[in-house]
Amino acid sequence: MRKLQSVILAVLAGSLLTGCSINSSIMFRTDKSFVSQQDRTIGNVEYKIAPNDILSVSVYTNEGINLIDLTAHSSSLNESSNSNTAFNGLNQYTVDIDGFVKLPIIGKIKIQNLTTREAEQLLESQYTTYYNKPFVLVKVLNRRVLVFPGEGGAGKVVTLTNDNTTLIEALALAGGISQYGIAKRIKLIRGDSRNPQVSIIDLSTVDGMKSSNLLLQANDIIYVEPRKRVSQGVLAEIAPIVGIFSGIASIFIAYDVIRRSR
Repeated sequence: MRKLQSVILAVLAGSLLTGCSINSSIMFRTDKSFVSQQDRTIGNVEYKIAPNDILSVSVYTNEGINLIDLTAHSSSLNESSNSNTAFNGLNQYTVDIDGFVKLPIIGKIKIQNLTTREAEQLLESQYTTYYNKPFVLVKVLNRRVLVFPGEGGAGKVVTLTNDNTTLIEALALAGGISQYGIAKRIKLIRGDSRNPQVSIIDLSTVDGMKSSNLLLQANDIIYVEPRKRVSQGVLAEIAPIVGIFSGIASIFIAYDVIRRSR
């Protein structure tokens, strides 16, 4: 009887250990030998315009006095517009795969890898030919990051409304680290998916706050590693096995009681 109980316990323990080792909720695994290196491109660098970015471009004359409607067909390009209102989203332009943006009047211009301020200065120099003292404002509208706070099904897409959004601000916008997340293992993944840059950040200590001030780039991935635990799916899978062994054990216990009572 004791041998049977030992066998049952061994099988159940093996099932639990097998279930725990799967832990399908963990993504973006790194080798144990992986060393997080703070690459200079991961640090506090200003965002640079990339292909597929959607830009809002507003052009003013006389250093910002009058807003020019670039979508209007004016017979005299040197005349300033009297419009002082936005043009209902018509000033949005997409950067193509080659890094060019096509704008009214000046046509296609290379804008990839420029900061917004550098892009503004470039466009101001281009529009000088047509307008008096042009003043240009450029804003990237589709900057966003993916945040996985450490719990399955809780991933969020966070829009970066500010140019200087930090990692800790993005975590706050996503609701913070889940109760199942490991604060000392937060991965910031950036760059080409074929050769991503990975930085592991420890927010379990106050010293880790220095790393949390990293400025985010569009399409960054913030991944909080979840704690290893037996998932409901594993428990559901081993429940029938537990039921079968429990039934067998009950039969043997009843048989043993009957045998002893004789």
